[in-house]
Amino acid sequence: MNARILTLAALLCLLLQTMLVFQLPIGFYQQPFWLLLLALAVMACVYLMQRLANITSPRSAGAKLSQLLVPALFGFMILMLWESIVRGFNVPLVLMPAPSRIMTTLLNNLPTLWADFQQTYLKAVIAGYLMGCGLGFMTAKWVVRSPFLQKGLLPLGNFMASIPIIGIAPIMVMWFGFDWQSKAAVVVIMTFFPMLINTLAGLKSVDPLHADLMHTYAAGKSQIFFKSQLPQAMPFIFNALKLNSTLALIGAIVAEFFGTPIVGMGFRISAEVGRMNMDMVWATIFVAALAGSLSYGALALLERWLTFWHPSIRDKRS
Repeated sequence: MNARILTLAALLCLLLQTMLVFQLPIGFYQQPFWLLLLALAVMACVYLMQRLANITSPRSAGAKLSQLLVPALFGFMILMLWESIVRGFNVPLVLMPAPSRIMTTLLNNLPTLWADFQQTYLKAVIAGYLMGCGLGFMTAKWVVRSPFLQKGLLPLGNFMASIPIIGIAPIMVMWFGFDWQSKAAVVVIMTFFPMLINTLAGLKSVDPLHADLMHTYAAGKSQIFFKSQLPQAMPFIFNALKLNSTLALIGAIVAEFFGTPIVGMGFRISAEVGRMNMDMVWATIFVAALAGSLSYGALALLERWLTFWHPSIRDKRS
């Protein structure tokens, strides 16, 4: 009974804080009393997250719902703090716009942001990601058969992975022009070696018992690869795919700082920073973060579907 009362009080505190943030005049934290309410709202969020996280039955509907509600509530707490501090202390727009202003700017500039998304993500990121990961996978399949190439390519891969984007991007712009092709080339370089190294490690991690069994059945090279090596390498391959999903977007955006048509997320960030239009900058960052998160989440779901047999996936489902 006490827990229910505390939960209801916590929800009411969050509702009150949210209403007051938008009702009170800008700079309302000049009166310290309202800071006490903010602290209580944060404590209420923490209490609710602890209550949700303490649901112990893994197969209950409440446990599955809590897995969604805990991160959602944490995100709400961050946004509430952000909005409250910016509005309550009257933080200048140049330093930090409020989330509500960022969302308003995003909704008012959807055609511009959609054109930027098409240029950066749908053209440069996807093309570079597919080529870089595909080339890295095929190279690893070829290199795994040669100890000489393994000793020669792996140090080179570590060296290339350490080259900063700002060193590669201007060169790619000079070679491939100002359009999306040069950004796709940067993405290829950034995604090739992580895929190569992870796939090679996965192909080399085959269980010796499995290898002996395949030889016992006189399996051919293609049968050994598709029925033994590839399935056991899938967790390594998906690690590279998920890592590259974020690296590709970062590489394309940074590459656009060094030359692009008047469209693209990197161009938009650079141009709007020069105009001190920070709410548009943050709106573009939000679109980029959303695209990267959805890409990573889609790959994680695909991994769970394809590698359902792996112990790490079985443990999560049990």
